[in-house]
Amino acid sequence: GNISFSCLEPQVVPVTFLSSSSYLALPGTSGQDEVFISFQFRTWNKEGLLLSSKLHQASGGFLLYLSDGKVKISLHKPGKALSDITAGAGLNNGQWHSVSFSAKRNHISIIVDNDVTSSAHASIPLQIYSGDPFYFGGCPSSGNISECNTSFGGFQGCMRLISIGNKAVDMISVQQNVFGNFSDLQIDLCGIIDRCLPNYCEHGGECSQSWNSFYCNCANTGYKGATCHYPIYEQSCEAYKHRGNTSGFYNIDSDGSGPLGPFLVYCNMTDTTWTIIQHNNTNLTRVKSANRENPHTVFFKYSASLDQLQATINHAEHCEQELAYHCKKSRLLDKPDGMPLSWWIGRTNETQTYWGGSLPAVQKCACGLEGSCIDSQHYCNCDADRDEWTNDTGFLSYKEHLPVTEIVITDTNRPNSEAAYKLGPLLCRGDRTFWNSASFNTETSYLHFPTFHGELSADVSFFFKTTASSGVFLENLGIQDFIRIELYSPSEVIFSFDVGNGPSEVTVQSLTSLNDNQWHYVKAERNIKEASLQVDQLPQSSHSAPPDGHIRLQLNSQLFVGGTASRQKGFLGCIRSLQLNGMALDLEERAKITPGVEPGCPGHCSSYGNLCHNGGKCREKYSGFSCDCTFSAYAGPFCKKGKHISAYFGTGTSVTYNFQEYYTLAKNSSSHASSFYADMTLNREAITFAFRTTRTPSLLLYVSSFYKEYLSVILTRNGDLQIRYKLDGHQDPDVFGINIKSMADGQLQHVKINREEEMLFVEVNQNERMKFILSSGTEFNAIKSLTLGKILENSDIDEETMKANSQGFIGCLSSVQFNHIAPLKAALHHSSSAPVVVKGRFTESNCGTLTGADSTSSETTHSFADHSGPIDEGEPLANAIRSDSAIIGGVIAVVIFILLCITAIAIRIYKQKSIYSKNETKGSENEDSAESALKSELSMQNTANENQKEYFF
Repeated sequence: GNISFSCLEPQVVPVTFLSSSSYLALPGTSGQDEVFISFQFRTWNKEGLLLSSKLHQASGGFLLYLSDGKVKISLHKPGKALSDITAGAGLNNGQWHSVSFSAKRNHISIIVDNDVTSSAHASIPLQIYSGDPFYFGGCPSSGNISECNTSFGGFQGCMRLISIGNKAVDMISVQQNVFGNFSDLQIDLCGIIDRCLPNYCEHGGECSQSWNSFYCNCANTGYKGATCHYPIYEQSCEAYKHRGNTSGFYNIDSDGSGPLGPFLVYCNMTDTTWTIIQHNNTNLTRVKSANRENPHTVFFKYSASLDQLQATINHAEHCEQELAYHCKKSRLLDKPDGMPLSWWIGRTNETQTYWGGSLPAVQKCACGLEGSCIDSQHYCNCDADRDEWTNDTGFLSYKEHLPVTEIVITDTNRPNSEAAYKLGPLLCRGDRTFWNSASFNTETSYLHFPTFHGELSADVSFFFKTTASSGVFLENLGIQDFIRIELYSPSEVIFSFDVGNGPSEVTVQSLTSLNDNQWHYVKAERNIKEASLQVDQLPQSSHSAPPDGHIRLQLNSQLFVGGTASRQKGFLGCIRSLQLNGMALDLEERAKITPGVEPGCPGHCSSYGNLCHNGGKCREKYSGFSCDCTFSAYAGPFCKKGKHISAYFGTGTSVTYNFQEYYTLAKNSSSHASSFYADMTLNREAITFAFRTTRTPSLLLYVSSFYKEYLSVILTRNGDLQIRYKLDGHQDPDVFGINIKSMADGQLQHVKINREEEMLFVEVNQNERMKFILSSGTEFNAIKSLTLGKILENSDIDEETMKANSQGFIGCLSSVQFNHIAPLKAALHHSSSAPVVVKGRFTESNCGTLTGADSTSSETTHSFADHSGPIDEGEPLANAIRSDSAIIGGVIAVVIFILLCITAIAIRIYKQKSIYSKNETKGSENEDSAESALKSELSMQNTANENQKEYFF
């Protein structure tokens, strides 16, 4: 028959709407009582006008548009919306989608992607007739077409297969101006660009785009910035510590903006910062029936990948991991320098035969290095092959082999042969990159390093300190491209660069000078979307990149640090912790061989000293600083951790802290009082303490001066708290009484006293703060000493203070702090170095933390000891009775203690014999109790050695 050997495909002519002002106007079919329009579109924009037209022979019109990726149709008359229906979802995904719109009589419908489930229908109170032009994508800028004046703008994207009244529109005729008209269209081509292919969002960031640009959603990635390039977490525990953070769990990103993601660690913030990384098997594990043919192999999985662990270990100053191997007739080596019977494997996947406390490649245990093995013919305790428990335990500290990833045991298959192992977490301390620094001493000196070449994203971060007003931190030049970061003025940092789109600058202005010899942080980043600059905590400044410009840095020279290749004015000062794309540059090693540059930078306390709180003193270290809490009532890495230091005072006890010696040492001045009077004048005091006593009157605290001024805090005879300020030697003291209840009731009482010039605030037991006003003066001049307990020196004090001082204080004082000085801590823990003098019976106690019945019994117990010292002649009979009671009570206590010890030892021996008997007869053990049973047996082994001795009661 009539066959043509070809297939004529319908010609598809797409059209591109290039801007929000683009439009395509097509005439309608006049006089019909129904309208049917269909087309396909693709776009990346969530919003845009698809189609609009007037209502023929009526006022008003309809709009077909995209809103939040959904197709909506809106019919309206002047001042009134008649209908608003929605169909489809997520239609701005860059794929082709079809839309069919129909209106007949008073019924309208819309179908998306030929899917009846993505369709919408509605009835309207008027009829639509065709005849007026249809505007696709937008409207002409000239003329009054109110139906096109929308808030969401024109359509940007592509359309094809446009059909009006079931008749396809010939776009070639439109292109030739034969049919309809248009503006800013590209016909016969869909010019849409997939800006998310390739995906420039880093670290798993989710890419989305509009017509002109792309966007990165960095949620839950651990990164931030326009392309999710820069980490939100610090690289190490050391960095967290020097932000003032205390011990706890933290996410660290060990390679910064590199490809490795963040992971969770525990940071132990002591004087030395430790990073603790756990694995999946920290229990003591028992091994039996293992030989070379059937070895016991265990694998350890850490909370981070091996690459992440390697980056962390490389940053650390020192790493270690404890490996304990317990054995009974289970050897580690067949013979010295022979084939290993057990071994472990580290992250390099190499077999290691040295054990905890030993060194690589020596095939020994710690006792073999020390010459202390139980059998001198072997290098490990376990190799003595004895039928009793022993162990080889110690720390592995060769960083290149850590962490342990696998242990293999093969010698537990003989009679009575058994082993057990336990591997601790990976411990790393310090961060050698965080404090890596160099000092630039001349304007012509610099260091140079390899640098960026072809990167899409580049970030540089570092700390600097200087007294110079300007200088170039770093510079890198290519044939055309360059980057430069410089201190342009004392308060301005500039990041300038060119990647082929012309020179650009990003500037950050500081309200304060940056050449104050304090550490300041700088971070500069340039990526495909923008360039940004951050200085300290100032608002980040950024500069958008052109949408279709050059994107890669092409730098073919070295990176110059502290100077420039063009011999511009170099940098004078210190730079530390310099990183490029998360990789640390070793400034110190390069500085060692570079004239004019010295490794290391002193003076960390000038910037970080404010992290030492509550009177803690900042101490310089080569790598960083530490807080000395010797003279603070607080402890911890920043002297912020409350530490309840308490002591019991007996009759006549006196603890005196001499401010004179403290200020003399601090100022290195003459010992004559007048040389430091000015430094010891106070306008305010902050005093806190807690006490517990049943004695009245009592002197709790006394501060003296060289000018016969003083402060005393006493308990009156009826148990009221009284504060007595004498700040004018010619006036009587100001007296302020706190008459709440008797505070000599044996309970712990908390007192806070704050003076700010003439204003005095007192808070007792966290009740409402009371306010008083001083009249005797506002300056406490030339303070001399602070006394707790009895005043032993001659002092010009008032009569009430003298009565309270007759017996001083008998009871418990706790957590005493005067401004930043902690006299109890100085007396108990630093008596040899602190300017403190202690007289009488004075012992550390936990009396400041006990409450209720415990506190009463504790105080009663200590009261016997309190009166064993000097006896007050005013109460001879009472003290004699108490002394006899003390002797009788002491004898009874000793007898009871001896009986309890005999009973405990007998029970322990009986239980251990019972355990030994059970272990001899029991063939297997429940898996859940294996670890506890093994620990009991190891304990029994130690006791068995003790049982060989005689016990004498």
